[in-house]
Parts: sequence; structure tokens; C-alpha cells
Amino acid sequence: MLKQVLVRLGGIAVVVATATACGSSGPEPTNPDLVPRGTALTTAKPTRQDLTNKVSLNGKVTMNPVFGLVAPIGGQVRFMDVAVPTSTPTVATRVGSVWTDGGPTWFEVPAGATFTGRLVDDKSTVTAGMPVASAKLAGYGIAADIDSAQAYKIADGSASVQGQIKNGPGPFPCTLLGTIAALPAGTVPAPPPANTDKDADKDAEDGTGSSPTGQQQQQQQQQDTSGGTGSEPTGLRLVCTAPGDVKLINGASATLEVVTQTSANALVVPVEAVAGGQGKGKVEIVKSDGSKVIADVELGLTDGKVVEIKSGLTGDETLSMPGPNLPTAEQQQQDQQQPGVKAGS
Repeated sequence: MLKQVLVRLGGIAVVVATATACGSSGPEPTNPDLVPRGTALTTAKPTRQDLTNKVSLNGKVTMNPVFGLVAPIGGQVRFMDVAVPTSTPTVATRVGSVWTDGGPTWFEVPAGATFTGRLVDDKSTVTAGMPVASAKLAGYGIAADIDSAQAYKIADGSASVQGQIKNGPGPFPCTLLGTIAALPAGTVPAPPPANTDKDADKDAEDGTGSSPTGQQQQQQQQQDTSGGTGSEPTGLRLVCTAPGDVKLINGASATLEVVTQTSANALVVPVEAVAGGQGKGKVEIVKSDGSKVIADVELGLTDGKVVEIKSGLTGDETLSMPGPNLPTAEQQQQDQQQPGVKAGS
């Protein structure tokens, strides 16, 4: 709709045409997606909650899985001569020790498992957490193959593992066995050699020698075979055991949820309010007068939605979202080249 407005300026009449839009008024809305980072669209305040880091693994129910024993400390490893068991051990079997500062720290195969091989040579120098021996669980376990990224997330020890059999029982606690490292082939030293001919002759002269029976020869052959095979190498995997009342079927698919870290009553903020990562970040604090200041914070756990603030905030601040822009390398270099600004200041 067009209107004519008569304006008198110094005796001269001017007709001004004005247009009015029909149906809508006011400025056109802006697209929030195009707003540059650093522009505070909204704000958030820190809150407190329990936070956990979890890793989900795909596994299978496996019969007699092999797992590794690690050096409890760094030092020189010394193995014991472990006898071949005649049945599944009901108590832990002491395998060896790591010597440091003149004293041993022992490592053992847990009850329900048997020793299957040395992964390093006797009297080797090892570091804490290094696989030194392999063992085999007697019965069902759940084994999950993992990649290197997952391995580094859970390498420092797992708080807990929960298992779930696909279309079966669960969730249930799954007890972690040994280390998650890939294991090389394990070897078991051959047993001491039998009496030599000279010793046999001497035994015969003394009347103490006796020829072995067929059963004794068979047992000796079984021991020699067991001592020579050891354990096969494994890929990078995690092995755990389910409670005795959980029914397991060999080869059944399972999911393992590994809780790697926990933090109770942690101070958290939305991840969108933080710039940076890997333990260090920056947030933009909005003050009561509307001014803003950027603060450094130390970051902790995250679940992808919120991130823990370990230091740098008290919890009473108001933060702008999205978080601040981090300066680029070129911007930092330009700032350092300005007059009166020293490099590294």
C-alpha cells in the first residue's frame, strides 16, 4: 500500500512516498546456526552430579580362555618350578616373584586356573604391569577383543565390569582376569631330565633303583608334553568371569560395559561451554554487569554431555554458551609482534 505524505520545507512542498508491508512487521529473524562462536546465545551455571567413563565391548562366551599375569612391580623376575596339577586348583598357585631392593613381590595364578607359560625369560628385568606369565581358566569365561584406543582407556585399571548375554541373562558383575595386553606365546620349561645311565647303574648297585611302570611312563610323557606346549599368543583382549549362577553357552554373544573412571559429586558444566580438551580448557564467565572474562579451567571426566571441572570455578559462576574462541597460532604471533609486547609474555 502506497501513501503520499506532504512535507513543507521552507515554502516548498515535497511529496514523499512511503510503503507499508502487509502481513508482517519487524526485522527478519536471524539464523542461529550462522552466529559465530563466542557470541553468547544462552548461559549455563555449573552443577554437581556423579560422573562415570564407560567403554562398551563386544565379546563371546569362551571355554578355557587364556589370560595374562603382570609384574606387580618393576625389577628382576624369578620363576618357580610349577608342578603340573592333577586337577583344577582350588587355591591360588604361586608362580614367581619380582625382586627389587633385595626382596620379592610374588605373583600367583588365581584359583580355578592353571599356569600355562612364561612370557619372559627367567631373571629378566621387567616393568610394573608388564605381562610375565599366562594362565588358563578352567571353565567358561567371557572374552572381548579390543583395539588400541579402547586399551588405553582401560589400561589404568577398571573400576567394574558388567556383562550382558545377548538374548540371555544379565546384566551381571563380571570379574576381570589378568591383564588386557596382547600376550605372546608362553613356554613352559621342560621338567628336569630323568636319571642318566650312570645314575641308574649306581641306583641298581645300591638297590634303590627301579624300572618305571607303564603308568609312570605315561604320566612322565604327559608331563613332558604339557611342559613343552605352553600357551598360544593372543590378540588384545579382556577376559572376565560371570557369577556361578549365570548360565553360559559356549560361543554366545555378550556385551561388556567397562567402567574405567568414576567421580562422585563432580562439578560439571555443558561441554558446549568449554573450549579446549585433554585436561585443560577455557570458559567465558558472564559477570553481573554483563561484562565477560575468560578463565582457565582444569578438566576431568566427561560423558559427552557434561564435563567435570576439577579446578578454576567455584560453582557460582554464570557461563556463556557456546564457549570462547581459542586464538589461532597466527593471531598469537600477531599479538606478540605488536610494539611493546614481548614474545612469550
